[in-house]
This record gives sequence, structure tokens and C-alpha cells, in this order.
Amino acid sequence: MLYKSLAKPALFKMDAEKAHHLTIDGLAKTPRIPGALPLMRKLYGSPAASELHTDLWGIPFANPIGLAAGLDKNGQAVSGFSSIGFGFMEVGTVTPRPQAGNEKPRLFRLPDDLALVNRMGFNNVGADEMAANLRQASPYAIPVAVNIGKNKTTPNEQAADDYRACMRKLYPYGDFFVVNISSPNTPDLRALQHGDDLKHLLAAVLEERDEQRRIASSGREHSLAAPKPVLVKFAPDVTGEDLEYMVETAMASGISGIIATNTTVARDGLRHPNAKETGGLSGRPLTGRSTEVIRTIARLTKGQLPIVGCGGIFTAEDAYAKIRAGASLVEVYTALIYEGPELVRRLNLGLLELLRRDGFRTVSEAVGADVR
Repeated sequence: MLYKSLAKPALFKMDAEKAHHLTIDGLAKTPRIPGALPLMRKLYGSPAASELHTDLWGIPFANPIGLAAGLDKNGQAVSGFSSIGFGFMEVGTVTPRPQAGNEKPRLFRLPDDLALVNRMGFNNVGADEMAANLRQASPYAIPVAVNIGKNKTTPNEQAADDYRACMRKLYPYGDFFVVNISSPNTPDLRALQHGDDLKHLLAAVLEERDEQRRIASSGREHSLAAPKPVLVKFAPDVTGEDLEYMVETAMASGISGIIATNTTVARDGLRHPNAKETGGLSGRPLTGRSTEVIRTIARLTKGQLPIVGCGGIFTAEDAYAKIRAGASLVEVYTALIYEGPELVRRLNLGLLELLRRDGFRTVSEAVGADVR
């Protein structure tokens, strides 16, 4: 309640991007304040419940609620976000070289629609500085995924080089990795989701992952270290045969999972004037569409490829619907802006109630219940 009564009114009077930076900078400073992290865990931490625990790719997750990429773009606030109840988080999207992103203003609230529009354009400090930030934050309290992309000035024909560079520089610091080819805010990026471009890109990323695995395993006497999982993030605007092909290509590549979905360029049914702004739309308008994409992917893969559900999760029922549609984990972003850090505990407590109501002993038992 502190967020909605005190912090949110002040933040929502500010420019959206200034409020974003103020929040991230504040969370980044919490490890240096004596007692701040334990206090945050006490105020906002999620319950330790065996029903919510899941193991995926050999990684233990205390609960299935994660932070989506885009909030902590530079890996500055890992310790802070790890203290408010999340089961995991993504940092990024990071590119090999620093870049300023698109011109401002580029982040817009749509409070009438419980939504955001952003056209940030992968603004970030670059892979080297992110590596330094993550090095300082380790060891992590929760699993951390690194979301990687390409620089705006890199042509698609050379995109694989950028993704390789990110993997090479950041491999020691990610528990798993996400290949972002679905942001609408980098010109022609979404073209990499289609045709042979997707096949070749995923092959290059996995080849680099395996090379970095060998380097990390040097000196081990008997075996290689386990390969770190690599996921690919799809847009919600792909349908029909295009989506089928993308899923088939992902499965054939040996990728570890799919994140569904990124932001949308659709604007159906919106009321707020900021709906006219170009960029990716996130939040409540995406709830149903992202769940439907998850359900489709789960059917196409027959449940053989883990899915991380993302898009419009505001309530435990929203998260549960994505889990029953086939998501093993779920992520929030926009709801955190509107609801505050109390959201994560509320989602986890609500999930516990829903699992017990339906007789599931663990969250893993509920995954894909509606598509089996």
C-alpha cells in the first residue's frame, strides 16, 4: 500500500522515463545502505512454499514469477530486485557496444488502459559495462538471465556477430540467456524471426555458447560444465504459418525454450491518447493475446519445449492462465509499474491458493493443464 499511496502518485507526476531511472538508481543503491536489503525482503519477500518451487534446465526457481527484460537494462539493480520476492529476473536488452537508443520522449503511460508504450531502442551501456555490473552483483540471490540483442547500426546480415559478442562477453555472468529478435523498436529486427535468418542466428548463438562452455570448463578433469540455457523471445503479432515455422525452427535448433511474448504493435480497443505513440505496447491489452500464443506454442511443441509467459500479468489468475496454457515460468513488467513491489508477493500467494484449489501439488503439475 505504501507504493500506491505515496510513491506512485509522485512518480506518475514525473516524465515516465525520468521516473524509471529514479527507481532503478534507487534500487541500485540499496546494497550500500545498511539493513536495506533485509528490510525489503521482510516487506516484500514472497513465501517459501514447496508448491511454487520448480526446477528447469537444472536451475532451481523458488517461485515462477520473474522480472521481464527492459526494467534493469544494465544489470544495475540485481540485488534490489532480488529482494522483493521474484523467483528470477532478466537484465537487458544489452548490445555489444553502448548505444543511446531512440530520441526522447520514448516511454509513455496509458493509465486508462493499464498499459505502456515504449520505443526505447535498446538504450544500454554495452556488454562490457554490464559485465562489470553483474560481476559486482554476484553471487546472485536468484537466477539471472541476460537478454541480448544487436546494435541499431549493425545490418541484419551481420547480426549474428553482435549476438555472439554479447554471449562471449557475458557468458560467465548469466544463469541463462535470451535472444531478443522481437522488439519493434530496432529497425528490421523482427525480420530475424523469419526464414533462414532465424535458423542461422540461433545456430550461431548456440555455437558461441558451446565455445564459451568449453572455455569455462578448461581445467576440469573429467567433464564439461553443463551448457547454459538459451531461449528465444517471440513477438505476439506473429500468427498462423509464420508462428508454426518459427516454433519448428526453434525446436530443431536445440534452443532451450521460448519466451512468449514481447510487446505488440497492435492498438485495438485503447482509450488513452498516448495510444497514438509508435512503439511496443505492453500491459493489460496484451493479456489475452500472449496467453493464446503460449497455448499455440505448447500445442505445437507438445509440451517438449519450456515456455516463459510474458504479457499483461496483473493478477494471480492472469499468471495461472498462462501456466495452465503451457508456461513453466512467467514474467511481469508493466504491472510492477502500476501495482508496485507488493505485486510479486500477491501473485505468489494467489498462485498458491489456485494450485491448492485445483489439487496440484506443485506448479509444475499445472503447466499445460489446459492443452493436454
